[in-house]
Amino acid sequence: MLQYLALAGYLIFLGFPLLWMLTTAFKGPKELVELHPSLVPEHPTLDNFVTAFTTQGLAHSAWNSLQVSVAAAVLTVLVSLPAAYALARFRTRLGSVAIGWVLVSQLFPFILLVIPLFLILKQLSLVNTLPGLVLVYVVWSLPFALWMLQGFVRSIPRDLEEAAATDGASRMQTLIRVVVPLLAPGVVATTLFSFVSAWNEFFFALVILQDPEKSTVPLTLARFVGIQGVVRLGPLAAGAFLATLPSLIVFGILQRRLTSGIMAGAVKG
Repeated sequence: MLQYLALAGYLIFLGFPLLWMLTTAFKGPKELVELHPSLVPEHPTLDNFVTAFTTQGLAHSAWNSLQVSVAAAVLTVLVSLPAAYALARFRTRLGSVAIGWVLVSQLFPFILLVIPLFLILKQLSLVNTLPGLVLVYVVWSLPFALWMLQGFVRSIPRDLEEAAATDGASRMQTLIRVVVPLLAPGVVATTLFSFVSAWNEFFFALVILQDPEKSTVPLTLARFVGIQGVVRLGPLAAGAFLATLPSLIVFGILQRRLTSGIMAGAVKG
């Protein structure tokens, strides 16, 4: 009984802010400044969504974020997959040190990394460009992706690879035809993590991107706060709600595939 109460409380704790944000997005200016606001809008309106799209340019920023997030997720998986396979299968002292360094690298705060990354991008003429931001997101997500995927690789029996080698398959063919299909749950989880991290990231984008036309969604949402701290609450709630939709949709799609992959593996086992 207690566990169900705890679960219900946890869901309410997570869901109520989202519900309040959604209802705020449909409220007019008068309802937003009431001393005793109600959860349900008395006079629902779509003006906040129109303002978010037309005045603040949220649609263009969402397109920039989508390009950056998809590119960062794909590149992170392509780079981390063979590296994780090497770390998991070729166990050496250097490999153990590499795994330890991967974990330690996650302890560094953003502020220690942004200056070196900015200087490197400046030398490569990638400052204020979306490819430069993609490169930064790949570098930032790579340690976690390596650590996650090498754990999945180690769970795959070596007998399957030895059987493929006996049939004449090369190391690359074994990786592509045997290991990668079995790593589907790990690849999906890594892709989801990389996509959501890039979609929601603010600090690196703030430092690297200078042109408003190249702004991502978090940077655009920050402009809803005026110079003197005046918050346009209605358009901000509408923009924040729209900004969460891609993450929820991607997570919903990949979550089904992740669950089905794990269940299929359990049945086969």
